[in-house]
Amino acid sequence: MAIGSFLNVVAHRVPAGESVVHPPSACPACKHPIRHRHNVPVLGWLVLRGRCFDCDASVSARYPLVEAGTGLAFVLVALRLGSDGGGPRLLPAYLVFAAVSIALALIDLDVHRLPDVIVLPSYPVLAVLLALGGDGGALLRALEGAAALTLFFFVVWYVAPGGMGFGDVKLAGLVGAMTAYLTWGTFLVGAFLGFLLGAVAGVLLMAGGRAGRKTALPFGPFMVLGAWTAILGAGHLGDLYLESLGL
Repeated sequence: MAIGSFLNVVAHRVPAGESVVHPPSACPACKHPIRHRHNVPVLGWLVLRGRCFDCDASVSARYPLVEAGTGLAFVLVALRLGSDGGGPRLLPAYLVFAAVSIALALIDLDVHRLPDVIVLPSYPVLAVLLALGGDGGALLRALEGAAALTLFFFVVWYVAPGGMGFGDVKLAGLVGAMTAYLTWGTFLVGAFLGFLLGAVAGVLLMAGGRAGRKTALPFGPFMVLGAWTAILGAGHLGDLYLESLGL
């Protein structure tokens, strides 16, 4: 949850080009720095009843939801990897990927951007952390998955540039690597679910009159949601499908 608190700062400041470490967090309304005792994840918001201590301005419920959601995500990642023999060695890589996924999803929802300052450094960081897992075959599979999904997204972007942004193309490599490292079935399910969830969301928004055929929807959140659905268990369906094909 403490990481989630930091991700709230990242999602707010990175799109504005501001530092994520200075100045300290402050109320957006009165600019008064938040006291340390009020900055405790989730609990601080509950104690203040969602209001600023100094000016009584409303504080969005998104802050504690992101904090609690990040804590839950980290628990699910630990439980998932704990069932694999080499899971503990992979835990740092997938916890970092979880934090990156949450930050990018929040930013894409807010400003329809996937900042290079987050996406690009994640490649070498995650590559090193995956390499520490000690599985050369899985690492090679991750590289192949990253290349395959990036190429696929690039083709989609090139053929229909209005359908997605180039930031989605750059994010595709991370999604491809982190899903393919586990199994090819996880890779296939993760890639498929990203498009399926995006399509379902678009249909529902149009049915509710909140979007039209030309409305641009942020695709990043669906990419990472599909990837994590596969990583946390749905990837086994892909494995079964590939086994049925004898692959």
